[in-house]
Amino acid sequence: MKQVEIFTDGACSGNPGPGGWGAILRYNGHEKEISGGEANTTNNRMELLAVISALKLLKEPCAVTLYSDSQYVCNSLKLGWAEKWRANNWMRNKKEKALNPELWAELLDLCAVHKVEPVWVRGHAGHPENERCDQMAVAESRKFM
Repeated sequence: MKQVEIFTDGACSGNPGPGGWGAILRYNGHEKEISGGEANTTNNRMELLAVISALKLLKEPCAVTLYSDSQYVCNSLKLGWAEKWRANNWMRNKKEKALNPELWAELLDLCAVHKVEPVWVRGHAGHPENERCDQMAVAESRKFM
């Protein structure tokens, strides 16, 4: 399997509000930057879309190290929360629905294709790729203001 690094970040002005996401894919010394946004969204949706959009670009199954400052994304994947939500018909517990089920379903399907290892990084702490992804995400969110 090819070893790929993916760095992602999402941003939202207000929550909900205009939002954006950014991602960097790195393979064998080559990098590709992608970004996008929505007029009315949430920070967590942007974090998820950054990961989904990056994984969708991979043309074959890959071993992916995913760097994100989103504990929501990292913990939900690493600790199996998202899989449990899906198994429980997108319920977090007996009373609370899981948020963003359509995005989680898409991400879990992509994780079934690729071997994804989430790595949490502290946001706004000088991590170069995280800072770049944040810049792209904020720039995308501003397109909707």
